[in-house]
Amino acid sequence: MILDLIHPTEYQLHLFHEGNFFECYRLFGAHVLTIDEKKCTRFCVWAPNAKEVSLVSNLNNWNGSGYEFKKVNDEGVWMLIVEQDLTGYLYKYEILTSIGEVLLKSDPYAFFSEERPQTASICYPLDGYQWNDHKWLQKKERNKVYSSPTVIYEMHVGSWKKKEDGSFFSYRELAEEIIPYVLDHGFTHIELLPLVEHPLDISWGYQGTGYFSVTSRYGTPHDLMYFIDQCHQNNIGVIMDWVPGHFCKDAHGLHRFDGSWVYEYETEGDRENYTWGTANFDLSKTEVQSFLISNALFWMEYFHVDGFRVDAVSNIIYWPNSNGQRINDFGIAFLKKLNQIVYQYDSQLLMIAEDSTDWPQVTSPTHYGGLGFNYKWNMGWMNDMLSYMEKGSHERSQFHDKVTFSLLYTFSENYILPFSHDEVVHGKKSLLDKMPGDYWQKFAQLRLLLAYMFGHPGKKLLFMGFELGQFSEWKDEEELDWHLLDYDMHDKMNQFVKELIKVYKRNKPFYELDHLHEGFEWIDVNNRDQSIFSFVRKGEDGEPLVLVCNFTEKTYEEYKVGVPKEGTYREILNTDAVEFGGSGVLNKKPLESIDESFHGREHHITMRIPPFGVSIMRPVKHRKERKGNGKEEVRSYAVSRRARK
Repeated sequence: MILDLIHPTEYQLHLFHEGNFFECYRLFGAHVLTIDEKKCTRFCVWAPNAKEVSLVSNLNNWNGSGYEFKKVNDEGVWMLIVEQDLTGYLYKYEILTSIGEVLLKSDPYAFFSEERPQTASICYPLDGYQWNDHKWLQKKERNKVYSSPTVIYEMHVGSWKKKEDGSFFSYRELAEEIIPYVLDHGFTHIELLPLVEHPLDISWGYQGTGYFSVTSRYGTPHDLMYFIDQCHQNNIGVIMDWVPGHFCKDAHGLHRFDGSWVYEYETEGDRENYTWGTANFDLSKTEVQSFLISNALFWMEYFHVDGFRVDAVSNIIYWPNSNGQRINDFGIAFLKKLNQIVYQYDSQLLMIAEDSTDWPQVTSPTHYGGLGFNYKWNMGWMNDMLSYMEKGSHERSQFHDKVTFSLLYTFSENYILPFSHDEVVHGKKSLLDKMPGDYWQKFAQLRLLLAYMFGHPGKKLLFMGFELGQFSEWKDEEELDWHLLDYDMHDKMNQFVKELIKVYKRNKPFYELDHLHEGFEWIDVNNRDQSIFSFVRKGEDGEPLVLVCNFTEKTYEEYKVGVPKEGTYREILNTDAVEFGGSGVLNKKPLESIDESFHGREHHITMRIPPFGVSIMRPVKHRKERKGNGKEEVRSYAVSRRARK
């Protein structure tokens, strides 16, 4: 009776081998079931070329005798039922290959694993956690993804902060630390480097062995559920780094799973990822498609993740090791299929391509011929801006186009502007240390770069530690340099970041039309000699913000800037403010426009331009107030508020 009820259906098996079983985790792996009031544990694995499969566990003293799997179909699905609740037991699969090898493999679908360096899977039922994020989910359904403010804080769990003894915070402990911090700074999302089980700390999770297994370094799956639940209850979205292109080659993982190339390409040149020492998933295999798409849906269903940053998309679009010369039609078809399926489950999900190529229509819907992502990292902008900023100010006039070039293509895709972990590690230096000049100039130019970034069309992503003004690059085995906040300039940098994000979120022109030409226009794009760039950002109501960015150390007391409309302009942010560590070259008083053509516009303002600084100006809104004598006078909101005080 038990065997009949828990045996996989022909339909499930057909879908799996067809590449369309998107909830494989319900069948494969270890599941504790109750049938006729009896507890049993079902194990199911795909090993198409195995001769025998046995369960080895601390249940049976790691001896598979008597715990042999039955082969369910000719395509290599194997199953074992143990009439016992094995929750908490350690296990592996002992696989006899076609050439007589005996392999000990972790369960590809295990929900939990031993903490490294141990490698056994753990039978761990995922039910039992009570979610309390229903308000977040309702809000998310109403969210307008493209026209909302988005500032993502990218973090590596193991090195953000550590305990005094150097050990890791657990997921639950981390929730108490990171959530108040993120709220204080104003970030809208946390992006976590991969949390799948992985053997090597310094791979940061990008070389995984357990795609369905939350890494045990920081706690249990329920602990991670708690972390994400708490984020959602505080209106913080959670994005997870996800790696569907390649996997770790450690002996207990997916590599040569049954002695043959089960999950990876058979041809060495396609299989071997020589850069990272990993193996590339064979995306032509329908069972691999079922595995990977199921994995995405698994994280969505059980952990309520709000999005995926899909790693190394170029390694999927093009055949590995071809240097972008050979298009991989299997990879392209997989990406389209992936995006189609996940949006059927959650139309508000963030699917973010980390793609360094110029492949077209990455963020266009699949029915229009696109890959179907809704965002793509703007790697070109990132490389150009860092290259530009690393030049001395006297050289920048020769590289003017590095700043302007991105606006030729920025509306061709839905972009996120990233300063990610990849740019501040392995000898690349921290963002602050990339800036040339003396101590003061480095801080001034980092503020300049960040303000320009927030003014440029596109959502924002920044890797942890930038807000502290770290001089040292990311040290992945140590915590951030929190002691820097005891120093004046670093504390002021941190305060600047908070204010910058606050101004960004309060002003809709910064984000409402991020992906439309109507949201941006240059005022002066050609001032190469002075390296000053001025432009307008607009929101849906057409109200403008004027940004003037000075990439040299020179100060200008009377600088003319054409403005989009007449009226009074007020400075809402100046990166050179003393409270941010600047020299105090501000525009403290409102500036009245002058009816005189400049920069091709009918009106202009004359303003102060700070050294290595950005000034953001907003037209003052007016309202009519009726005095007792019946006369009307136009007064600004700001003046009216002061009068009320």
